[in-house]
Amino acid sequence: MGKGGEQGGDSGEPAAQIRFYTWEEIQKHNLRTDKWLVIERKVYNVTKWAYRHPGGQRVISHCAGEDATDAFQAFHINPTLVQKFLKPLLIGELAPGEPSQDRDKNSQLVEDFRTLRKTAEDMNLFRASPLFFSLYLGHIIAMEVLAWLMVSYFGTGWITTLILACILTTSQAQAGWLQHDFGHLSVFKKSSWNHIVHKFVIGHLKGASANWWNHRHFQHHAKPNIFQKDPDVNMLHIFVLGDTQPVEYGKKKLKYLPYNHQHEYFFLSSGRQDSPSSPHSLIPLWSWLDPPRVSHPTLFPADRGGNSVRAPSWKTYHNQPIIPKISDETQSARKKKAKLQNWIMFLESHWFVWVTQMNHIPMEIDSEKHRDWLSSQMAATCNIEQSFFNDWFTGHLNFQIEHHLFPTMPRHNFWKVKPLVKSLCAKYGVQYEEKPLGKAFVDIVGSLKKSGDLWLDAYLHK
Repeated sequence: MGKGGEQGGDSGEPAAQIRFYTWEEIQKHNLRTDKWLVIERKVYNVTKWAYRHPGGQRVISHCAGEDATDAFQAFHINPTLVQKFLKPLLIGELAPGEPSQDRDKNSQLVEDFRTLRKTAEDMNLFRASPLFFSLYLGHIIAMEVLAWLMVSYFGTGWITTLILACILTTSQAQAGWLQHDFGHLSVFKKSSWNHIVHKFVIGHLKGASANWWNHRHFQHHAKPNIFQKDPDVNMLHIFVLGDTQPVEYGKKKLKYLPYNHQHEYFFLSSGRQDSPSSPHSLIPLWSWLDPPRVSHPTLFPADRGGNSVRAPSWKTYHNQPIIPKISDETQSARKKKAKLQNWIMFLESHWFVWVTQMNHIPMEIDSEKHRDWLSSQMAATCNIEQSFFNDWFTGHLNFQIEHHLFPTMPRHNFWKVKPLVKSLCAKYGVQYEEKPLGKAFVDIVGSLKKSGDLWLDAYLHK
């Protein structure tokens, strides 16, 4: 039970009563209908506020009953502004005898990490370069314009279509990395500006939902590779991941798919289907995990009411619908457009899936272990060697460790903070894993095969 106390104000009058709580009591409030969390030793009741949380109610709920100080600092670019929303939720503080960290976390490691973050702030590593992001957006728009010009001047022959598919696949992949930057509030100083541009890039260049992205991706960052909390490892019975889930599924004789072959059908399922009406994917398993998307919002605006290749209009005569005749030329144009759309989405899907999974699937995937921020992120992420191509090809997700530790840091500064992170990890014996790009792709397949074999052994013999 919380303990009461009073503090006197500067005026000499007694201040409002302050309640003190122990970690044992705080940890009990981690239910769907009862959520407390701790930020800088202050205790907040976020039960009702969670449903109004801009980042989604789940991400804040995943930290219930815990010290959320580092998560709070990681996700908010202006913590002082956010404090005004926290003030009405304040219910007390940690009791004086209680440690600042819950569940016997290494307090010195936590403090050293926070010192590292302060050092990065003093080095201006959270300040974005307008030139970098302007040029990045410019090269995406240039590819889109080039695609338009090619269609206008060269038509839709097979050579032109092949070149178009490569150009537009690249622009779509790079637009995906760019929306990621704005979604993480890592470009502008004001959150509102980031949100506005994020909606433009993901909505108009990608044809996806900003709200959907926020809802899923912030959960992933808060609790990476943790079952029931990270939606990216909720594979809807398509894959078994890690070392513990395969054995659990095997013992329960669960067999939604032949998981011992998952390293083989991953090659098919990674070509995901972004629109329920697009049949381009061989096995559109990833479509179940993706948001609804239009086929290509910039090149084919007719999909959303534009004027290119119009859908046939409907007329009536004596209340009877009349379907106008569609010319052979129009039908041919539609077929060519559909083939191009399918190729773009199929190729970009593979690009997206392999890059985003190379940092996580080969790492630890398990249930909640209540680690400190640094340790939990390091267990779930790894880096890919730096090069100009790797930086561009992966949208700087080859610096996945630094990105997860500091999600609001502009990506062009990851290489600057990397030595500090490696030094801190070495001090506390925390593994800092980095590998070549090719090995990272191979490790995805190897990890899936290992998990599939564990499942088969448990399924047959346990």
